[in-house]
Amino acid sequence: MSAQMQVDAVVLGGGIVGASAALMLARKGKTVALLERDFCGSHSSGVNYGGVRRQGRPLSQLPLSQRAHQLWSHLPELIGIDGEYVRSGHLKLARSHTDMAALQQYAESTRGFGLDLQLLDHGQLRARFPWVGDIAVGASLCPDDGHANPRLVSPAFARAAKRFGAQVFEQTEVTHIEHDGQAFVLHCANGLQVRAPWLLNCAGAWAGTVAAQFGEAVPMHSGHPAMLVTEPVAVVMDVSTGVEGGGIYARQVARGNCVLGGGQGFATSPQQARPGQAAVLEILRNAVELYPFLAGAQAIRTWSGTEGYLPDREPVIGASTTQPGLLHGFGFAGSGFQIAPAVGEALAELVCTGQTTQPIDAFSIRRFQPTPTRQSIA
Repeated sequence: MSAQMQVDAVVLGGGIVGASAALMLARKGKTVALLERDFCGSHSSGVNYGGVRRQGRPLSQLPLSQRAHQLWSHLPELIGIDGEYVRSGHLKLARSHTDMAALQQYAESTRGFGLDLQLLDHGQLRARFPWVGDIAVGASLCPDDGHANPRLVSPAFARAAKRFGAQVFEQTEVTHIEHDGQAFVLHCANGLQVRAPWLLNCAGAWAGTVAAQFGEAVPMHSGHPAMLVTEPVAVVMDVSTGVEGGGIYARQVARGNCVLGGGQGFATSPQQARPGQAAVLEILRNAVELYPFLAGAQAIRTWSGTEGYLPDREPVIGASTTQPGLLHGFGFAGSGFQIAPAVGEALAELVCTGQTTQPIDAFSIRRFQPTPTRQSIA
């Protein structure tokens, strides 16, 4: 390929955040080019757990998360498929009274956000979810949260963007980015050259490199969540689950397979990762304690991906502080799947109107810039 093109906006990264932004821009009538080094949804967006949850998010994320919840309710109209999306409920388990107190405090702090959290003590938990292990002393249930299949949903956002007129380029590695004073120019290894006044940096765990090029280095590191799926077993788990304090999360699909995650794997190359044996064994050990019905179940596949983590576990969303026209959307620390449609919408709003409907100030990249020090006057 050897071609030059001019568009209103170029989106770097074909994960669910970038694809959502491309879709929202195209729906607003903007010309868009979406550039993905591999295949859309082939990294963390397509290999994550698939949780579509609001429960457990920081308060700062809940306005965006609530907006995303509205968008997920119209998923077939938005991307053309249901993506195996089910509002099964999300059950967060407490393994100690201290954990239960944390769930109670979170429920109180989120009143008014519309999560409708239901706190269950030990007896209520046993009566409603008898398949939960005795190690759990209680739980918090968010009845309208759920799960979906990321392998279906994430690439479907890119296909939907294409149907609305976005130009989607897969296996298109960007080798050089420059700004000529009026627009960004992206040079690709396959010869494609794209020019646009807006650049949306949605490159996931690799987005820090782009930010640093424009003087906005961030202390982001990569993580590799360990995942596995079991053979089909009797269907008993009717909600998506997590644990206060972390450690493991699990859901069961209609076929009976259980998808579980927890711990960290390791990178085998800059773009590939796999779960470690220790992480897989830890997942299985925790699973038997929390979900006794899985005792003896065989893991039939394991995998990992690469995600970007910032020190405060909050993403970077919004405008660059150094380069006009540059927008960021990265660093979701493994929690970007549910919130992505609203993030894409917010980025599209910044391009089209310069402001967002939902508050995003807490996610400014400015928080990682050195604070100027006052010099004393002699």
